[in-house]
Amino acid sequence: MNKVNPKALLHSKWTKVVVNKKEKHFMITSVKFDEDKNVIECIIEAVMTKNEYNINWRELKCIDQWRIGWQ
Repeated sequence: MNKVNPKALLHSKWTKVVVNKKEKHFMITSVKFDEDKNVIECIIEAVMTKNEYNINWRELKCIDQWRIGWQ
Protein backbone atom coordinates (compact mmCIF):
# COMPACT_ATOMS: atom_id res chain seq x y z
CA MET A 1 0.00 0.00 0.00
CA ASN A 2 1.30 3.46 -0.96
CA LYS A 3 1.25 5.95 1.89
CA VAL A 4 -0.65 9.01 0.72
CA ASN A 5 -1.10 12.18 2.74
CA PRO A 6 -4.01 14.27 1.42
CA LYS A 7 -2.21 17.49 2.42
CA ALA A 8 0.79 16.55 0.25
CA LEU A 9 -1.16 15.49 -2.86
CA LEU A 10 -0.87 18.73 -4.85
CA HIS A 11 1.93 18.50 -7.46
CA SER A 12 2.81 14.95 -6.42
CA LYS A 13 3.98 12.63 -9.23
CA TRP A 14 2.61 9.17 -10.02
CA THR A 15 3.28 6.29 -12.41
CA LYS A 16 0.39 4.14 -13.58
CA VAL A 17 1.17 0.41 -13.47
CA VAL A 18 -1.15 -0.53 -16.36
CA VAL A 19 -0.63 1.98 -19.18
CA ASN A 20 -3.67 3.11 -21.20
CA LYS A 21 -3.53 5.43 -24.24
CA LYS A 22 0.24 5.85 -23.76
CA GLU A 23 -0.43 7.65 -20.47
CA LYS A 24 2.03 6.42 -17.88
CA HIS A 25 3.23 9.45 -15.88
CA PHE A 26 0.82 11.71 -14.03
CA MET A 27 0.83 14.73 -11.73
CA ILE A 28 -1.84 15.94 -9.31
CA THR A 29 -2.80 19.42 -10.52
CA SER A 30 -5.73 20.31 -8.25
CA VAL A 31 -6.98 19.25 -4.84
CA LYS A 32 -10.06 20.74 -3.18
CA PHE A 33 -10.97 20.31 0.47
CA ASP A 34 -14.22 20.85 2.36
CA GLU A 35 -14.46 22.82 5.60
CA ASP A 36 -13.51 19.69 7.57
CA LYS A 37 -10.26 19.29 5.56
CA ASN A 38 -11.56 16.23 3.67
CA VAL A 39 -10.61 15.88 0.02
CA ILE A 40 -13.69 16.50 -2.14
CA GLU A 41 -11.97 16.68 -5.53
CA CYS A 42 -8.63 15.53 -6.91
CA ILE A 43 -7.54 16.18 -10.51
CA ILE A 44 -4.71 14.16 -12.05
CA GLU A 45 -3.06 15.13 -15.36
CA ALA A 46 -1.23 12.86 -17.80
CA VAL A 47 2.18 14.40 -18.51
CA MET A 48 2.41 13.39 -22.19
CA THR A 49 -1.14 14.11 -23.35
CA LYS A 50 -2.19 16.80 -20.83
CA ASN A 51 -5.50 14.96 -20.35
CA GLU A 52 -7.05 15.60 -16.96
CA TYR A 53 -9.06 13.12 -14.94
CA ASN A 54 -11.04 13.38 -11.72
CA ILE A 55 -9.74 10.63 -9.44
CA ASN A 56 -10.61 9.30 -6.02
CA TRP A 57 -7.35 10.05 -4.20
CA ARG A 58 -7.66 6.83 -2.19
CA GLU A 59 -7.06 4.83 -5.40
CA LEU A 60 -3.46 6.08 -5.31
CA LYS A 61 -2.86 3.87 -2.27
CA CYS A 62 -3.21 0.71 -4.38
CA ILE A 63 0.25 -0.49 -5.49
CA ASP A 64 -1.39 -2.70 -8.13
CA GLN A 65 -2.51 0.49 -9.94
CA TRP A 66 -0.11 3.28 -8.95
CA ARG A 67 3.54 3.86 -7.98
CA ILE A 68 4.80 6.99 -6.22
CA GLY A 69 7.03 9.16 -8.42
CA TRP A 70 7.92 8.72 -12.10
CA GLN A 71 9.44 5.33 -12.79
